[in-house]
Amino acid sequence: MISVSILAFLFANVSLGLALPKGFKAPFDVQGHRGGRGNTIENTLPSFAWGLIDGVTTLELDNGITKDGVVVVWHDQNIPATKCKDTAPVFKNDPSFPYVGKNIANLTLAQIKTLDCGSQRLIDFPIQLNYPGTKISTLKEVFDFVACADTNRKVLWNIESKVDAVTPNNTRSPADFVKLQHAVFTASSYSIKSITYQSFDWRTLVGMKALDPRAITAALVDSETAPSVDVVSPWLAGLKLADFPGTTIDVKIANAAKSIKADVLSPSAVSGKSPVPDPTQAGYIPFTTKEMVDRAHQVGMTVKPWTVDRLNIVDQLLDWGVDGIISDYPTQLRRRVMQRGLPVASQFSEKKVLACLAKHTR
Repeated sequence: MISVSILAFLFANVSLGLALPKGFKAPFDVQGHRGGRGNTIENTLPSFAWGLIDGVTTLELDNGITKDGVVVVWHDQNIPATKCKDTAPVFKNDPSFPYVGKNIANLTLAQIKTLDCGSQRLIDFPIQLNYPGTKISTLKEVFDFVACADTNRKVLWNIESKVDAVTPNNTRSPADFVKLQHAVFTASSYSIKSITYQSFDWRTLVGMKALDPRAITAALVDSETAPSVDVVSPWLAGLKLADFPGTTIDVKIANAAKSIKADVLSPSAVSGKSPVPDPTQAGYIPFTTKEMVDRAHQVGMTVKPWTVDRLNIVDQLLDWGVDGIISDYPTQLRRRVMQRGLPVASQFSEKKVLACLAKHTR
C-alpha cells in the first residue's frame, strides 16, 4: 500500500510529467476557484474549509500585497462594496477611512483587517454561504489553517499573483509579488512542488522561474490578454504571438507559454467573443480548443481551463483530455468527474476541518 505522504508527493508532481507507479492513477485536478465561490464567500478561510470537505484536489486562490508588504488572499485590486463592509478606522481620524473602495496596495494590513468581508452574498452566486465578520486572511494564515486539517500535506495549491500589467500603480510590481510570495511559499509547511504559481502577467512567471527553478508555473490567458497574434500584449511578457509557430492563435498560445517554461497552460474555457455561454447553443465560441490542448500536451504542459461552471463545457473539456478544471462549483464538478470514471481526491473530515476553522478564526 502506498502511504498518504507518498501519494501527496506523486500528486504534486503529475504536472511535471514524472513517471508514476504502474497502475497508479492520480486524481483528476478538481480546483475550487477562490475556494469555491459558488458555494461560500470567496477567498476566505470558510471557503477553503468547505473546499477541503467537498474533496477538491487543489485550492485555487489569489494574492494581493498590502502597502506594508504583506501577502494577503484577495482577488480584487481594491475592496469592493459588494464584498466588504467598513467597521471602524484603525485609529481616530485615519485619512484613509473608509477603506472600502481603496486599493489593497494603498492600505496596510491593520486597515484591511478591520473589514467585514463575510456578510454579503454576491448577487451572481445566490447560494453562497456567508460568514459575517470574516476577515481577509494573509497567505500565511491560510497555509496555517489548511495545515491544521491537512496533517499529511496532501492538498495542492494554485496561487495567483494579481498584478495589473496595464495600470502598474494599481498594484505592487511583478518583482515585489515574486519575492514576497516566494518567501511565504518557502516558509510554509508545504513543499514548493505542491504549489502552482499562476498569473495573467507572464512577467511574474518568468521571474518566479528565475528565482526558483523548482517552482511550477501556470500561464493564465484569455481573449483579453491575448486578443490577436499581431498585438504585443502587456500581459505576455513582451511576446508577440505571431512570432511563434502554428496556423492558429490556439497553437501559438501554447507555444508561447512553453517558451517561458510554463508547466501548465490555464486558458479561459470560453472566448470573450462568444455570443452564447454554452456549447450546445449555436454560435458558441470556445477559447480553449482541442488543438490548444493537444499542442500543450505535445510540448510537455498540462492544461487546466477556468472558470467552468457549466457541465456541458466540463464534458467538452474532458472529451478533449484536459488535466484539470477550475470551477466555482467544485462539488458538482467532482461528481461529474466521478461519473466519467475518473479518480478524484479524498474528502476531509468535516468535523476536523470545522474544528480547525473555529480555532483559526477566533
